Amino acid sequence: MSAQETNSQETNSQVPTAIGDVDAGARVSVASTVPRARASVPRRRPRLTKWFTQTGWRHLVAIVMVVFAVFPLLYVLSASLNPSGSLVGSNDLFQTISIDNYVQLFQNPDQPYGMWFINTLVIGTITALATVFLGAMAAYAFSRMRFTGRRAGLLSLMLIQMFPQFLAVVAIFLLLSAIGDVFPALGLGSQLGLMLVYLGGALGVNTYLMYGFFNTVPQSIDEAAKIDGASHAQIFFTIILRLVAPILAVVGLLSFIATTGEYVIASIVLTDPNTQTLAVGLYLFVSQQFSNNWAIFSAGAVLAALPVMVVFLLLQKYIVGGLTAGSVK
Repeated sequence: MSAQETNSQETNSQVPTAIGDVDAGARVSVASTVPRARASVPRRRPRLTKWFTQTGWRHLVAIVMVVFAVFPLLYVLSASLNPSGSLVGSNDLFQTISIDNYVQLFQNPDQPYGMWFINTLVIGTITALATVFLGAMAAYAFSRMRFTGRRAGLLSLMLIQMFPQFLAVVAIFLLLSAIGDVFPALGLGSQLGLMLVYLGGALGVNTYLMYGFFNTVPQSIDEAAKIDGASHAQIFFTIILRLVAPILAVVGLLSFIATTGEYVIASIVLTDPNTQTLAVGLYLFVSQQFSNNWAIFSAGAVLAALPVMVVFLLLQKYIVGGLTAGSVK
């Protein structure tokens, strides 16, 4: 082999190596420059003022509302655990803790707190169940049936709920007084008469409220059930009530809360201490001139709030469930 051929082979063997070295060097130079370019661009973080104008003020408003709602509850709970018997010593929250006020609630025979508690549960539960049942039947009739006076009835329900039941106190007193002469079980001093008064005042607004919810249920469900031979009663009890369970829970909860916390009408109708409710009975602890005991009153108020909390927790899944949860077959 000649010297010229040997030199050409060496030159050819060195060319790919040189090209590879150039490519590798280019990649290294590019790779080295990319991080520098990225590092040179600073990350923009949201400023405090921008965050506050967009979402921060909402957190501030939420904190203020929580404090505004929770502080009275904590104050009443602290007063119920304060054995001094006045609200002045409750300014320092939970400085003194004692259950003497809760014990004294059930020791005074002239103020039977236990009987008031039972009366409240009985009246509230029966009134809520009757309100839901009667209101649901009336709403179903207005929503599914067409009869003479339907529009006038709906308009009357809307107008009746504009006037509070408080305006009819005198009429209720005279009416129950006259009924008591004929039917003593429905007159003044009877819990049954009080429940009927509550039902008369709650059916208007609750019926109109449930009527709007009943209209959201497709009527094709009723038509399909009628083809299978179902009557209105079967459709109402087996199909519709399951679909409208959320509104029934809401109406029952609102009726129970309104009944347990109502004072004006209950104080007029119920005259016997053994038949009074918690709202009327608790007022006796702070209505006397020389023996006001706000600590015992606070303890009674704390216990009176427990049934409402229990009912709300029991009905919470129906309230949140919605219409689709009840329509699953």
